[in-house]
Amino acid sequence: MSELDRLINEFCPDGVEYKALDEIAYITMGTSPSGNTISSDHSKGIEFHQGKSYFENTMLGYSNTYTSAPIKEADAWSIIMSVRAPVGDTNITNRRIAIGRGLCAIMGKESLETKFLYYYLNTCVNEIKKKSNGSTFEAINTNDVKSIKIPLPPLEVQQEIVRILDKFIALEAELEAELEARKKQYEFYRDLLLNFSDDMYVDKFDKLIHEFCPDGVEYRLLGEVLSIRNGKDYKGFAEGDIPVYGTGGIMTYIDTFAYDRPSVLIPRKGSLDKLYYVKDPFWTVDTIFYTEINAEFIEPKFVYYYLQTQHLERLNTAGGVPSLTQAVLNKISIPVPPLEVQQEIVWILDRFDTLVNDITQGLPAEIAARHKQYEYYRDKLLTFREKSA
Repeated sequence: MSELDRLINEFCPDGVEYKALDEIAYITMGTSPSGNTISSDHSKGIEFHQGKSYFENTMLGYSNTYTSAPIKEADAWSIIMSVRAPVGDTNITNRRIAIGRGLCAIMGKESLETKFLYYYLNTCVNEIKKKSNGSTFEAINTNDVKSIKIPLPPLEVQQEIVRILDKFIALEAELEAELEARKKQYEFYRDLLLNFSDDMYVDKFDKLIHEFCPDGVEYRLLGEVLSIRNGKDYKGFAEGDIPVYGTGGIMTYIDTFAYDRPSVLIPRKGSLDKLYYVKDPFWTVDTIFYTEINAEFIEPKFVYYYLQTQHLERLNTAGGVPSLTQAVLNKISIPVPPLEVQQEIVWILDRFDTLVNDITQGLPAEIAARHKQYEYYRDKLLTFREKSA
């Protein structure tokens, strides 16, 4: 028998009471500031957040809640919940903040652990959303918040559930920290391996460098080693299984391809740093270029990795929507070591790429699995039989 089972059997064998949120928690609804009460000067008071800005980590300014009566504040370690779209999103603030319209602050009273309440609210986001009213935007009002039903097991049970779920969250955080470290490691080795003017290489790579290019490598213009092609409209074709790429990734699928060999896709407009490597037949629209690469001369994936190091967004030619031109791209200088060296670099970087980006087997896959495990146990641990009246 687990410690939680023992506590439930001891303290609430017949189920638990459910109570309205306002009976067991302190609720502070955010309000709109009046007049010129928000300042960009941090000496004027505490951080001010309004609506979804809090969940987007966007601070709107600073407010002195003591001189600005309409401004409401949330104490450190309060739950911050969105009452406008996205309704039901929650977080716990680690500092005192001022809250405006679209947010409310919640803190448990003596019989309710705030962290237990936080975890429980995350299990019923969809139920909270169902309370939304208004024809123009998603929102819930003060009474909707007050009426949310919350299970109230004894504090000992609440604390044990919090302890268990905190461990899941800590594990997920450790994996995310490792992923960030691995991404930095990947970028370091990618930039190192593709910098042929640098004498520092990883040990297993030294032999290839000394054997195939002891005197350095040849650099060519990008336009000399590949051809850049424009994308076209796809709407005249039937549905199929050929992916259509735009700057943001796959848009749809059609029955015709523009190119059927490995290629690097380079954004022409928009997010200029979002490169794609594709090896199967594809189509591209006019916001993204595709490349025809002679694989007997240069590895397409070597080109992909090298262009990542060039941070193409710095070559933007437009004042509005970021843009690239073929003329600018064709003048990029690219090293062309022997194919054996290119293939070894691709092999090394593929391993890093799988570790940090592959959603089916790398760290992202493990993080996703751990998050599903956390959600499963969270929902299971926070489902209680309601005690009969």
